[in-house]
Amino acid sequence: MFHVDSEVGQLRQVIVHRPGLELKRLTPDNAADLLFDGVLWVSEAQAEHDEFTATLRDRGIIVHDYADLLAQTLAIDEARTYMLDRVFDHRLHGPLAVRALRRALGELDPATLTTLLIGGITRSEFRELAQEPQSIAFRSLDQDGFVLAPLPNVLYQRDTSCWIYGGVSVNAMHKPARMRETVGDEVIYRWHPMFLDGGFQVWYHGADSRPASVEGGDILVMGNGAVLVGMSERTQPQSVEMLAHRLFSAGAASTVLAVDMPKARAFMHLDTVLTMADYGVFIKYAGMGMLPSYTLEPGSDPEELKITEHLPEQMHDAIAAALGLPKITVLTATQDVRSASREQWDDGCNVLALSPGVVVAYDRNVTTNAYLRDHGIEVITVRGSELGRGRGGPRCMTCPIERDA
Repeated sequence: MFHVDSEVGQLRQVIVHRPGLELKRLTPDNAADLLFDGVLWVSEAQAEHDEFTATLRDRGIIVHDYADLLAQTLAIDEARTYMLDRVFDHRLHGPLAVRALRRALGELDPATLTTLLIGGITRSEFRELAQEPQSIAFRSLDQDGFVLAPLPNVLYQRDTSCWIYGGVSVNAMHKPARMRETVGDEVIYRWHPMFLDGGFQVWYHGADSRPASVEGGDILVMGNGAVLVGMSERTQPQSVEMLAHRLFSAGAASTVLAVDMPKARAFMHLDTVLTMADYGVFIKYAGMGMLPSYTLEPGSDPEELKITEHLPEQMHDAIAAALGLPKITVLTATQDVRSASREQWDDGCNVLALSPGVVVAYDRNVTTNAYLRDHGIEVITVRGSELGRGRGGPRCMTCPIERDA
């Protein structure tokens, strides 16, 4: 049932996360540690997100909320035990506190437990749940210090798990602030009733793969058995090789094309500078330029990979070859370097395709949106003044779980 066979085929089902308590925890002091560049106006971000999901539903797309899926999963005892065992670790919370934390949270109803696992728990809030443990790790915290840190980046559902043809990659996140997010995806795909009989494969197990990190924003399912992966600051070359081995051994893909990206915040993920609007049609940030790339194909030995290295000027040709096309169309809006940089920072290239040639984009990226329309792309705009402050656009906020070829 669940499969993602392209970036641009008709989108059928998607997982999102509506902003909540976790974003209310952001402050000027902790925003950088939690990978945000600013503090969001949460009620406005919620309104923008509601508008975004309404746009998807209006197009007949089934929208699942991550928090709802997690709460439904945590009603299952085995899933709850697995989650708590991995969230509360003596190496993080101290051996004297772990038992008390697990016991107190294990007694909560699924919805409350989900809110706290995503939104975080302060020392003073824990005291409302249970007696403080005799732990110096616990007692040394300020009253408003976090016993469990919030996870504001769950807003960006693309990264922690991503579907590639007939399976899902449950990713190993690069930054400590996001590593715990993977556990929620693991329990949902393993125990939620919606996925029990899905018949899908798991291409990558984040918990078993660290420190080889890979994130979904760097993975584009181009179609025709091809996958494009950005080797960014958050996705490592060894992860690309591991993922390619799994896909090839299952016959799920025939080609993985890896692009060697700059390791910089502005190029956080591939989809911040390159996405697809139609088959063979790419939206590209001018500042991306041409980059070295590598084509990975199955080798004669199952343990080997055939690797072809491409010069930077060959990047577009390598993408076209992976797609089985004579060439690709690259759409890059003409604007001065500062305007282009601003729109890239505001996720001008980070569009979500709903069907071939139809994309959702933030309304603030006026030049890019007009350019796409002039070149035959239907652009549906949504507000993103607050949502975009976390440096993520419509594609970042969605995890497609069913999409046509």
